[in-house]
Amino acid sequence: MDLDLVQVRAFVVTAEELHFGRAAGRLGISQQGLSKRVARLEAALGERLLERDARGVGLTGAGLRFLEPARRVLTQGERAVASVRGAGRPLRIDVWGHLYAPMRTLAQAVDAAPGLEVEPVPGRDLPSVAAALLRGESDAGFGRVHALPDGADAGLRHRLVRLEPVDALLSADHPLAGRDTLSPVELRGSVLRYPAAVDRLDFLTRFAARFGITDRVGSTNLGLEHFVEQVRADPTCFSLVPADGPLPRRPGVRTVPLAGPTPLYAWSLLWRADAGTDPHHRLEELLEAFTTEAARSRWLEYDPARDWLPDADEAALTPQGPGTRAPRSRAPRPVERGSRTSAG
Repeated sequence: MDLDLVQVRAFVVTAEELHFGRAAGRLGISQQGLSKRVARLEAALGERLLERDARGVGLTGAGLRFLEPARRVLTQGERAVASVRGAGRPLRIDVWGHLYAPMRTLAQAVDAAPGLEVEPVPGRDLPSVAAALLRGESDAGFGRVHALPDGADAGLRHRLVRLEPVDALLSADHPLAGRDTLSPVELRGSVLRYPAAVDRLDFLTRFAARFGITDRVGSTNLGLEHFVEQVRADPTCFSLVPADGPLPRRPGVRTVPLAGPTPLYAWSLLWRADAGTDPHHRLEELLEAFTTEAARSRWLEYDPARDWLPDADEAALTPQGPGTRAPRSRAPRPVERGSRTSAG
């Protein structure tokens, strides 16, 4: 039989979402249209792939067996199309870590590569971006990379491209809000507030473990403004934000630089290990753009006597160009940074 890739994609997206409404939204079609595509595929195969009942949507045994081969079929189909017309399409980059404003860094690197066309796409988190890359739905990912459980990142490669200092974000009523600088260990008596579920933010968890922050609380990710308001309303808590990242205009919030040591947030590019086999892939241009901008803006400067990185991020620091492992000579931050409002 000849497989209809439109029907196959409808099944795969529904199997990933286990919800016809969300799957239809991802595909930009109606739920009725989605149901018809899946039904036609099931009829052609002579097997039910999805169970639909009052509890929701689930995979049948045939659906479980069909899912991974179906993903591979879609990937090969996309590569076949890209081999003919891929040279003219933008490079799709899935971006995550949105509360830390990754678009600032991505835009700066792309601006350094005239002619490089990219299509940034919001990704939910690292696991979802890794899965999309392995399915061939994206060309690259940009965010903080760490090891995923059960080998979910097997077949992917990454390169560290920027190290960014972070500040403490505090309510103006926090006892330490008036300080010009803080050492991370001085925050031990405060509650570390996560901008999402605690188990989804590896960097904050490693920071807490390294500096003895025992009290931690998760949040529902409803955007940066909502999160800043949560911090403003609770003088017992703090969080971490990029030192020069944009914050919403809200009185009653302070950012205080951290030193002794300065924690650094590691941004990386992530891609499929076999991406280089595609002759129309423009990944090398993107990597070169980041290398050029990292050297110009000194993004990879790191002094282990002055800075702190999680072990895995430090291990990822390999000779990638000028500035790597060099002591930072960044100009001292002005004192008023210690009392910066979120409008700064």
